[in-house]
Amino acid sequence: MVASDEVMSSTLSVADPGESGRGSSLPDVPRTRRYIHPLLRYILIRIGLGVVLVFGVTLVTFSLTNLVPGDPVQAVLGEQASANPEIVKQFRADMGLDKPPPVQYAIYIGNLLQGNLGVSAQTKTPVASDLAVAFPATVELAVAAIVVSIFIGIGLGMWGALRRGRMTDHVIRIVSLVGISIPTFWLALVVYYVFFFKLHALPGSGRLSPITVPPPNVTGLYTIDSLIAGQWKTAMDALGHLIMPASVLALFTIGLLTRFARSSVLEVLNMDYVRAARAKGLPSRAVVMRYVLRGALVPIITVIGISFGSLLSGAVLTEEVFSWHGIGQYAYNGATHLDLPVVMGVGLIVGVIYILVNLIVDVIYGFIDPRVRNP
Repeated sequence: MVASDEVMSSTLSVADPGESGRGSSLPDVPRTRRYIHPLLRYILIRIGLGVVLVFGVTLVTFSLTNLVPGDPVQAVLGEQASANPEIVKQFRADMGLDKPPPVQYAIYIGNLLQGNLGVSAQTKTPVASDLAVAFPATVELAVAAIVVSIFIGIGLGMWGALRRGRMTDHVIRIVSLVGISIPTFWLALVVYYVFFFKLHALPGSGRLSPITVPPPNVTGLYTIDSLIAGQWKTAMDALGHLIMPASVLALFTIGLLTRFARSSVLEVLNMDYVRAARAKGLPSRAVVMRYVLRGALVPIITVIGISFGSLLSGAVLTEEVFSWHGIGQYAYNGATHLDLPVVMGVGLIVGVIYILVNLIVDVIYGFIDPRVRNP
């Protein structure tokens, strides 16, 4: 009994906050959990999931590449060289194809951590160096296409929703349907033939004219690098070459965004908080911009993220028609020649692109919709 009283008294003396000067005999409940802002916790969880997904992308890319039918040795060396066993053996040793798949994957991950994506069997240059040239070209094209698509697509969608059932709405719906239905490769050929070959209104293929010297490489985007260097003629030339391919890629995205924006705005227009805002006597412009548009942004941002990821992954046919040496054309050449380092490098880049785009979209969700970060 005495020992029990001693333990009780010592426990109370430790927990007693009276020594802090407050004079209270009741112990405080200790705070063992530190507070983390819901938005920060939400972002950290999404980043952690992104890291796991990147690891999964490396595994899937490696597995699918090794399951591709065909012999990469014969595709790279040709029939004459592949008939020589010594050359084939040396090639497999150089490419690491003579090792078991788990060992190959471990070597692959180790090289990735060092920034080594391998060497292309076709160009004989590091894949990372090739992607450093091809990827900015696709970024320039994708950014131009998505910016045009956002302004036109969301604007048309909102206009059609606010004029539901009128002639304007019917015309916008037909335009969006046409944009989704037209094949991109066919539209690219028609645009190239009409505006370059017949009308001579826009420059032809490539990112710059043959007589134009590329600007100093800062970002890899010719329009931005030209402006940084103060080369206005080069910037205008790069912008002229950008118009046709960006417009071709933007047409499909405009049609898609128009339809999603229209349906989302129509759904939000019937919400109670929009009716309450109108009942308060707020101007129609304020109701649309502050209440309707914000409520409709979540599905619209989802479509924008998916479309931008698709554009960044490379529009192969459009880049091929306009000789736009981007990641799509680079991936096509690597796949046709069974260039495994190129295929794996492009597959990894495309997977990481989609993960980053989805991460950015999720973070935007957390800012515009409190229900997402406080489930």
